This record gives sequence, structure tokens and C-alpha cells, in this order.
Amino acid sequence: MQTKTLDVKGMTCGHCKMSVEGALNGLEGVSAVEVDLNSGKVEVTYDETKASLENMKEAVEDQGYDVVA
Repeated sequence: MQTKTLDVKGMTCGHCKMSVEGALNGLEGVSAVEVDLNSGKVEVTYDETKASLENMKEAVEDQGYDVVA
């Protein structure tokens, strides 16, 4: 298992948080997601053999938010 912190722009409320958490939790290999709305940081714990950073970025961007690498 690996943990990665994503810097996500555009999250402002609880609905934003739930959208991002839902998108990431829906990916195969993701075991935990923690969103901090104040900092815009999203900590993702995942199995690197099943999920990639590119998959995670795509899932978040599909919800309408920007991921700064």
C-alpha cells in the first residue's frame, strides 16, 4: 500500500468533498481517502499495482476539479 497526497483546486463545500471521495473510492485498489477542504489536500491510500496516479487525477478531474501535480 502507498499513500499519495493530491493538491485539488476548486473544492469549497461538503458536496465537493463527497464528490471527490466518491470518485476516488470508486477506483479499484483505493482503500482510503481523506479530504481536507481548507488546504485542498486529498490523501489517498492505494495499492499501486491496481491504481495509478493518472487514474486518480482523471477521476477527480471528471468531477470538475483540477489536480495540481
